[in-house]
Amino acid sequence: MGVGILKFLFITVLILWLIRILLRLVFPIVLKNLFGKMQQQAEQGAQPRQAPRKPEGSISIDYVPPQPKKGNADKLGDFVDYEELK
Repeated sequence: MGVGILKFLFITVLILWLIRILLRLVFPIVLKNLFGKMQQQAEQGAQPRQAPRKPEGSISIDYVPPQPKKGNADKLGDFVDYEELK
């Protein structure tokens, strides 16, 4: 029974030691790639985007707000004066 526990502890320590060595080798490479990608994205975002050049005097409308519908008085019906009854 004591041999099983020692074998388990030895294998556990060996696996943790291997993970530690691998992380020391792999983690800096992963971080370098990650920060490199972030830097490229930041540089691309910092560059001003140039709008396509339009000839002088041309007009472009991007948005037209919706106009409220105006009712025709003839179609609305008859108007009845309101009288309060007491």
